[in-house]
Amino acid sequence: MISFISRRIAGAGAVCLGLTVVLFILQHMSAVDPVRILVGPSAPQSVVEEARHRLGYDQPLVVQWFHYLQGLVTGNLQTSLRTQRPVTTDLGQYLPASIELALFAIVIATVLALTLGLLTAARKKGSGLFSGGLLALSSAPTFLLALLAVLLFYSTLHWLPATGRISVDNPPTGPTGLLTVDGLLHGRLDATVDAVRHLILPATCLAMLPAVAVGRVLRSSLTTAMGSEYVRTARAKGMSNSRILFRHGLRNSAVTPLSMAGLQLGTLFAGLVIVETVFAWPGIGLYLDQSIPTADFPAIAGTTLLLGVGYVLANTAVDIIQTVLDPRIVR
Repeated sequence: MISFISRRIAGAGAVCLGLTVVLFILQHMSAVDPVRILVGPSAPQSVVEEARHRLGYDQPLVVQWFHYLQGLVTGNLQTSLRTQRPVTTDLGQYLPASIELALFAIVIATVLALTLGLLTAARKKGSGLFSGGLLALSSAPTFLLALLAVLLFYSTLHWLPATGRISVDNPPTGPTGLLTVDGLLHGRLDATVDAVRHLILPATCLAMLPAVAVGRVLRSSLTTAMGSEYVRTARAKGMSNSRILFRHGLRNSAVTPLSMAGLQLGTLFAGLVIVETVFAWPGIGLYLDQSIPTADFPAIAGTTLLLGVGYVLANTAVDIIQTVLDPRIVR
């Protein structure tokens, strides 16, 4: 098992290194000259060439990539052409909001997936209606689902806010950057409740597609497990279906849904850009959306690298957890 985990970690490192190569090549294929943007469109050519030499853009591409990699190791993601600040600083400002939104979406997706899988596998009354409703909602494009949620729950029913992270005065500012957690740490229950209310709509829209995908795989795995020999033996001993489902079926059906959950993280990360734009959520998705029209490639590359590394690390963790749950995988 240790050998398998070591190979997975080494593979994750190789994928992350390959991602830096792709981003570096795309940056140099871009028609936008970062030096010209930094010094200004009216700067004389001599100033442009001096800045190009100072920044190292006149060196061979291999040398530039090596310096780019050195910067990544030290946390230097270059300077944003739009904000004129280090991309690391910008991401540090926007990242906590995205982390909070993603974590809340993962919690909602987990609850919905478990409910969908368990209800349909146990064939409880109303499970077909619940499954059909979730499937219909997940079939809608994320942006359309977000717009419909705003129209219904904000404009029509006035139940939930539609933009921003919080609306209370003087919200807590630290130490985690997660408003729900910081509100509790500062004794500001009003801030925590308000932050949760702002999270409900965007997190639910973000969680819908991964929840249905994982839930359907879980249902299939549970259905297969419930027809196995050990389940028939448990029934012969008089054990109830609900107890069999939770005690035996769920544990032995966890490996395949975990694989799907790891894959669905990519869908969740991609949905961040859309959801944060619709709900004006001040996270890295909105930061990326604002950087694309201005061709701010350092910001685009930094955000893409952050999401890509997060996706690779999350899937590596999923593979390791699967190995712990079912050691036969490494055989």
